[in-house]
Amino acid sequence: MSSLTTYDPLDPTTLENPYPVLTALRETTPVFWHEGMQSWALTRYADCIAVLRDHERFARDRRRTGAVVPEPSLSVQSLDPPDQAPVRSLFMNALQDQDLDTIERRARQMLAARFGQLTERAEFDVMTEVAAPLSVMVISDLLGVDEPDLDSFAAISDAIMRSMDAGLDPTVIEPGRIARQELNALVESWFCISGRPGLLAHVKEHARLRDDAGLDLFVRNTTRVMFQGGYSTMVAAIGNAIHTLLRYPQALQRMRNAALLRTGIDELVRYDGPVQGTSRIATEVCEIGGVTVQAGATVLILFAAANHDPNQFPDPDRLILDRSQGRHLGYGWGTHTCIGTVPAQMALRALVMSLLDHPTPLRAAEEPRRRRTATMRTFEVLPAAFHL
Repeated sequence: MSSLTTYDPLDPTTLENPYPVLTALRETTPVFWHEGMQSWALTRYADCIAVLRDHERFARDRRRTGAVVPEPSLSVQSLDPPDQAPVRSLFMNALQDQDLDTIERRARQMLAARFGQLTERAEFDVMTEVAAPLSVMVISDLLGVDEPDLDSFAAISDAIMRSMDAGLDPTVIEPGRIARQELNALVESWFCISGRPGLLAHVKEHARLRDDAGLDLFVRNTTRVMFQGGYSTMVAAIGNAIHTLLRYPQALQRMRNAALLRTGIDELVRYDGPVQGTSRIATEVCEIGGVTVQAGATVLILFAAANHDPNQFPDPDRLILDRSQGRHLGYGWGTHTCIGTVPAQMALRALVMSLLDHPTPLRAAEEPRRRRTATMRTFEVLPAAFHL
């Protein structure tokens, strides 16, 4: 095996800006073995897409390669077709049945009120005072559940997010396990009450009509994944988008154009997306980019690298609001595309429109600080202020 020991996703320089090192990898060692993560990592868009499309040879469901997967881990994100189809269709149909325009309108009203409060402040943290409250409101509204206490839930979500990097830092495993138990209890409470209209009520009703105990398990697990994953991904995406717009304020003004708003939201996610990658397990011996991968090996699809591949996205390190070439991997691909994509885009759209509506421009304040996480690219602190 070729070995590359210089790539450390938790290195401060890489956390600050991973794209130069990913570009170097793509140009010199596009498929490389990472000893720390015990996986083959892919940096080219074409290789990433080939693996994501091939459910037969690359499994998301680790049970297909003999692994024991705990029941709480079986959800729409961990199942493969065809087992995944019933639960995914249930949630996607429920999503299409929601009044998304009303949720987006409420998000803009919330942001207008919050921006008004923050205008008089000399400085505030975008992550805790804008991204987190907006995200928990949108995902709670969408599911039709009461908003949890934000501080408590943010701590749970943070522990779960950090535990995704257990291969790099084993100390995050136990806090993540405890946080999942706490989140399970919260989700179970939603299934014990009738609740208000929303995606969860729709899913519960239609799952009940199918009278399938296995489906009920997947529904509960997927609800948990959608709430926590939707929240954490949305928070990260909002922070990254605002950071980009603070660097390129002219881009924000250009998105007054409705067409540029639509494509620009997508471009913000491609340019500096929240989820850095995902993994698959090879079910048989195969070749990727000229490298032989053994059955049972983990393959890491680096979204961040693929989204800056010049063969798919010309001039990839530029923010091009009307970019039309290529489909980015910021939310995943195919049947494992994040089911929180629609609310995340909705939140970003509400954010951009609210910033444009606000009479005072948003400016960067002190230096931001990235969170030390590899799977999710997000900020720990993002200081900003409204100033003329």
